[in-house]
Amino acid sequence: MNMDWLNVEFFLSVVGWLALGLTIAAAMLLNVLGLFGNWLLLGAFAVVWVATGWVHVGWLGIALMLIFAVLGEILETALAGYGARRFGGSKGSMVAALVGCIGGAIFLTALIPIPLIGTIIGACIGAFGAAAIYDYIQHERTPAEAVRIGWGATLGKLGGMFAKFICGVVILAVAWWTW
Repeated sequence: MNMDWLNVEFFLSVVGWLALGLTIAAAMLLNVLGLFGNWLLLGAFAVVWVATGWVHVGWLGIALMLIFAVLGEILETALAGYGARRFGGSKGSMVAALVGCIGGAIFLTALIPIPLIGTIIGACIGAFGAAAIYDYIQHERTPAEAVRIGWGATLGKLGGMFAKFICGVVILAVAWWTW
């Protein structure tokens, strides 16, 4: 009777692969939510690097992953504000869009209790509302102009979330390439 499945090394290997797979899935989901998924990927592959005795991934892979994790954050942050600005908003509406994204994601998720969808909708509504209201009040825009600015912030937020997700895909490609 073959008892290889009782082997501790085999068992730990299987558990490790399952944990890595679940971590990758969770990280990519977090990226869609505009959260810290790329940092989770970076951490997971750093653990793999250490756990495999510095064999898999390597310092170059970790460095490239770090670059793309930072790039994802920069793009996500910048694009919501850029969208508001591109659609006629002021510099203040750029900041308002960023604050609105965070506030909307936190507070409106509870009001829209659909996993994933609630957070995305909340972040977009927050970006829209904050940018539109800021420019409407602070710069006395017409309601139509304020809505246009809010729409730009929303499109920017969605673009930022997409860019962050793509950076996560690139991190996975780097992991595969350096394996």
